[in-house]
Amino acid sequence: MTTCSAIRATTREPLAGTAPHARLWVLLEQPGPWGRDALSESHLPLQTGRALAALGERGQVRVGLIRSVGAHSDTTDGPRTLLLARTDRHAPWLVARSVDHVEGLPGALDIDVLLAADAPPHDLPGDRLAHPAQALLVCTNAKRDQCCAVLGRPLAASLTEGSDDLTQVWETTHTSGHRFAPTFVSLPDGYLFGGPDAASRSLEACRGRSSLTAEAQVAELAVLRHLDAARPTALDVQAAGSGSDTSTTTWQVAADGTTFTVDVERVAGVERPESCGKGPVPYHSMSAAVR
Repeated sequence: MTTCSAIRATTREPLAGTAPHARLWVLLEQPGPWGRDALSESHLPLQTGRALAALGERGQVRVGLIRSVGAHSDTTDGPRTLLLARTDRHAPWLVARSVDHVEGLPGALDIDVLLAADAPPHDLPGDRLAHPAQALLVCTNAKRDQCCAVLGRPLAASLTEGSDDLTQVWETTHTSGHRFAPTFVSLPDGYLFGGPDAASRSLEACRGRSSLTAEAQVAELAVLRHLDAARPTALDVQAAGSGSDTSTTTWQVAADGTTFTVDVERVAGVERPESCGKGPVPYHSMSAAVR
């Protein structure tokens, strides 16, 4: 069987605009095996997993599990790390907590407060851990898609070897976009990277910033390419209406004292599978014109 990532390499589906839209990331450490729907198919108590999944059904919220990179114990005892990150451009933050009991954790997280907070709230559950400057979460869930495991685990190991004391690298259950494997998210800036050059964290390997909608992601990356930027950096992106064609949206992007107008058009692409083992489905990529 040809893998979904190999097919994506053939179709050359663009990376830009494929990051999930999430302003808040909620990630709980859960060692051991993960099933396809990891929140309800792991050693995590079923009711807790379902309650966490319900938090992820809120708009602009992404919930997942994390575990240490490489060999890890298959145990549920002891404290676990909770990572919370808000990816808004003007006030991004990342905080790590140690929680002893997970059963009541979902109910202790006020999603509205977290989305609105310009800094980590003081009354978060668990004990405070050393504040990480950055967390890199690599999708490695084999039960979700084999590409994530085969391509993601070596990337996670490589990122771990190259990280400093202020950067945490974790395996995670799902970041979307299996066909772009290996893929990972950087927090708290919220940028996702994918493809064979994902480790470079270059502009060409960037899928977009998760705090933006898909079209806004494309507009930001188009301006950064226009400016010959080497790596993605957060710009001020504002909607400026739709064109006469409903497939086109217009954005104002401010960078280096200049405001650019970007027209983003949805373009029909060839059919391709979204994951290994699934049949091909139609999709729309996006093209951008900067003026």
